[in-house]
Amino acid sequence: MGMTFAEKILARAAGKDSVVPGEIVVVRPAHLLTHDNMAAIIGKIGPELEKYGVVDPNLNIIVLDHVAPAANEKTATGHQKIRAFVQQHGIKNFYDVGEGICHQVVMEKGLALPGTIIVGSDSHTCSYGALGAFATGVDRTEAAALTLTGETWLRVPPTIRVVLEGNFRPGVSAKDLVLTIIGELSADGANYMAVEFDGPAVDRLTIEDRFTIANMGIEMGAKIAVFPVDEVAETYLGTIGVRRYQYDPVWADDDAQYAKRMVMRLDKIEPVLALPHTVDNIDMASEHVGEPIHQCLLGTCTNGRLSDLRTAAKIMRGKKVHPNVRFLVLPASRAVLQAAMSKGYIQILVGAGATLLPPGCGPCLGAHMGVLAPGERCLSTANRNFKGRMGCKEAEIILASPATVATSAIHGVISMPEED
Repeated sequence: MGMTFAEKILARAAGKDSVVPGEIVVVRPAHLLTHDNMAAIIGKIGPELEKYGVVDPNLNIIVLDHVAPAANEKTATGHQKIRAFVQQHGIKNFYDVGEGICHQVVMEKGLALPGTIIVGSDSHTCSYGALGAFATGVDRTEAAALTLTGETWLRVPPTIRVVLEGNFRPGVSAKDLVLTIIGELSADGANYMAVEFDGPAVDRLTIEDRFTIANMGIEMGAKIAVFPVDEVAETYLGTIGVRRYQYDPVWADDDAQYAKRMVMRLDKIEPVLALPHTVDNIDMASEHVGEPIHQCLLGTCTNGRLSDLRTAAKIMRGKKVHPNVRFLVLPASRAVLQAAMSKGYIQILVGAGATLLPPGCGPCLGAHMGVLAPGERCLSTANRNFKGRMGCKEAEIILASPATVATSAIHGVISMPEED
């Protein structure tokens, strides 16, 4: 019997010929990602670090992005503690404030390689499945143990196979697709499961499309969300300096056994919204045209990439942000910001009245920059719309695609992207 992606990669990592769903394996991940929360993780193992040090200075990836730049003394002190840890233990992969959102940075720096296992103390670590990595989140305690030992255990997940067919219609994007899938499965429909995306339409998805979809795997409860390593992925890896001999990709066998199979036709997908206060509260955008909004957010680790800024700039060219709306633009990294500036996207957006925020997580988690007031409603390209997510429990967050957000920023109300 063949194996799924998850079964195959975990068997290889555990030194076994095969594994089955539910089996526990011990593995040594290629990398452990942390961000601002590394300060708390260091605090859990202070004496052990003094006695033993870190197991491998190449294991840890640390990116300061969640409250960057620091918004208060407590955060600044945490950042200071992390910088001292990095220097003391010779951490090789450290990216300070301004480099960007951790998940974007890990991808750009070539640290997420196909066929590897990557864990991170952030639930959206699943993003690296866009490049064929087994990438998943762990809690801070597990991250602390990994820093000292380099090992962790994983339970082999059952797998859902999602077959993609057809082509997107104008105005529809990967964000609409993944929100639609979450709406069908529900927010816990893939709990501790792997989700494989395959089928004839996969090669029509860019790496940035795949990143958006894999990023939101956790919003359907998935342990991982993963794409095959095809010519599109290999070409992208080449553009960031990763050569073919540097990785050993894995993919499912043709006769693998799946817990569930789904077929999604891209031509059937329409612009959708995730309404308050759950990501699986999905409805057609067309049903909410004209409803008021107060803030629009383009960015985050889900949709802060160059193609997202290009989409918004194309829509905003020659137009203005509605006077009743604040339009915040948040590039996912310094590299994305520089590329968007060189192509003129930033100039178009700022000229239209958008407010440019520094690369980082910004208002997504509600810690600083763009926090909402009671009664306000934000249309956002982020990945979560829980109560209080953007700093106020009496505010509402609606998730949408970059095209829907940019179009709505012009009109000052929820609007369909086809209108522009």
